[in-house]
Amino acid sequence: MLMRRPARPLRPGSTVTERRIDTVSGGLVGVPDPERLLHLQFRRFAGCPVCHLHLRSVVRRHTEIEAAGIREVVVFHSPAEELLRHTADLPFAVVADPGKRLYTEFGVESAPRALLSPRAWGPVVGAVLRGGWEVLRGRERLPATHQPGGRLGLPADFLIGSDGRILAAKYGGHAYDQWPVDELLRLASSHRPAGGRLPAG
Repeated sequence: MLMRRPARPLRPGSTVTERRIDTVSGGLVGVPDPERLLHLQFRRFAGCPVCHLHLRSVVRRHTEIEAAGIREVVVFHSPAEELLRHTADLPFAVVADPGKRLYTEFGVESAPRALLSPRAWGPVVGAVLRGGWEVLRGRERLPATHQPGGRLGLPADFLIGSDGRILAAKYGGHAYDQWPVDELLRLASSHRPAGGRLPAG
């Protein structure tokens, strides 16, 4: 597969192109969201143990995230049919980008440090052990052996206002380097005007 070279990283103040994106559930999601802040996060492949570990923390606090005026959209570089086997129970939009077009547009990279960074080893080992136990219990599935998009993807997070402006961005330095929920809520609060209204579109 011919992979595009990622664009330069996007910074706060950049504006994303308005579009509607197909989700794996068959619907469409607007980026940006005209009424709410949008948390666009780039993960790795379907069934990725460290991605699953992080997303479960998001699921546990999804009601709190929505109450803060944030919509979650999660992108994986796996085909939709593969993602459906692993993400059908997630309460937010999941997008398949096997050609990595969005990854390229947003400057999200792959690199050996995704797994080779010592900061990633603890979360990776913990996620693999937990995921293996859940597979044995029949609650999760193993990822596909072959991953066309590779296994060295780095995560990225973007908080996007309703006008399409990037309010905050994080490019992960290793596989488990992303905004925890508390940081996401703090960022959303800091970008909400004093009256409590979300950024106007």
